[in-house]
Amino acid sequence: MSIFRNKTLMVQGTTSDAGKSVLVAGLCRVLARKGINVAPFKPQNMALNSAVTMEGGEIGRAQAVQAKAAGIEPHTDFNPVLLKPNSDIGAQVIIHGKAIMDMDAQDYHHYKTTAMQAVLQSHQRLTEQFDAIVVEGAGSPAEINLRDHDIANMGFAEAVDCPVILIADIDRGGVFAHLVGTLELLSDSERQRVIGFVINRFRGDITLLQPGIDWLEDYTGKPVLGTLPYLQGFHLEAEDAINADQVDPGSNHLKVAIPVLSRISNHTDFDALRLHPQVNLQFVGPGEAIPACDLIILPGSKSVRSDLAWLREQGWDQAIQKHLRYEGKVIGICGGFQMLGHSVNDPLGIESEPGESAGLGFIDIQTVLKKDKQLKQRRGKLNINNAFVEGYEIHAGICTGPALDHPFAIIEGKPEGVIDPGGQIIGTYLHGVFDQAEARDALLQWAGLQQIESFDYNALQEREINRLADTIEQHLDLSVIFEHLNLATEL
Repeated sequence: MSIFRNKTLMVQGTTSDAGKSVLVAGLCRVLARKGINVAPFKPQNMALNSAVTMEGGEIGRAQAVQAKAAGIEPHTDFNPVLLKPNSDIGAQVIIHGKAIMDMDAQDYHHYKTTAMQAVLQSHQRLTEQFDAIVVEGAGSPAEINLRDHDIANMGFAEAVDCPVILIADIDRGGVFAHLVGTLELLSDSERQRVIGFVINRFRGDITLLQPGIDWLEDYTGKPVLGTLPYLQGFHLEAEDAINADQVDPGSNHLKVAIPVLSRISNHTDFDALRLHPQVNLQFVGPGEAIPACDLIILPGSKSVRSDLAWLREQGWDQAIQKHLRYEGKVIGICGGFQMLGHSVNDPLGIESEPGESAGLGFIDIQTVLKKDKQLKQRRGKLNINNAFVEGYEIHAGICTGPALDHPFAIIEGKPEGVIDPGGQIIGTYLHGVFDQAEARDALLQWAGLQQIESFDYNALQEREINRLADTIEQHLDLSVIFEHLNLATEL
């Protein structure tokens, strides 16, 4: 049996996007299907994609997806420290689901010892509630400049004395250098807790890779626990990076454009649209023109006033104005909703330096940013076809103005958002508004799409998680993983 006794296994990567989030989600589903009460965990996450838990806390979106894979409700203990960047050197620090303050990188470095206590408290609570905990690291454990007071990778693994799997992405190239180099940069005790490697996203004939695997195992003395194949068309909500892969639309398609703001948040709001068979969705990057389209969506932002300036620098404000003149439709979500009004005022410096910025002026509202962030899961009815809608709110702004007399939805008996009397513009604080079929179909019809095909995004998510779990069961040596989780190997 394993020398590790605390029901915890950690997945660390040689690089960002090596496959840590995906492997943790897949292992959670594998274990859950075998009747194991399993929880995901990420000590520290830096991402602008977040989710709201039932108790009104905020965690990284990846941990919400992993909880779904485990068959449990998301909880703030699954991601006790969340950092949401609001500048190149600063971030909002969220502990146990609640924002505590903004810090620059230097200040946060000194705060890590305090943050570690929150991490260990959450981990202890999970060990008391679950049979297994599958942990996701952050970035790479070989980032030498970040090792002092580390809480995200080996610092955590050493603190709780858990085994580590190291995963690398062969599709990027240099997989053996990544694995060997990472191992070489670890301390002796850290190397000893690495129980094996996983090679991710392999394409082609596996026999051609075998000589490299043999060499790697001989050189490092560590086993390769498995090689996961490249899964064509695989979809799992991204932790942070935007997935801009185009999905081929049908002949009857709706053209949607989304300007990518410099601090865009919760872009996973648009996955259900991007994957819809009748939608041609395009993310518009810096220096690119917004193309002719049926619908422009202004996404959420972690720094609304800065992103308003960014939007104007790109000339997108004029493009949106022209789009509206030609009777196109516009939706603003969260920060994008605030941008559509006359002004955004941040008197306390919640997101940036205190001050006020002129909005785009397309709807008659004003926004003032307040200290307390709104974190809620919401359900109600749209004022479009009376469609059922559910989603979640993550925002610090409070809107006022006459436009609110024409609400987008009625949520728990109260008006929410705006739909302008002319029927061209919608503003809402609801994230996830496109995930459920009824609300999505109503919005697509409002935007101009007729004869909408049935598309169940939640069912697609389940199929993809199960496809991932099937792949892991086929290609990984699970007996080693079960052993180090102190589970029966015959599972």
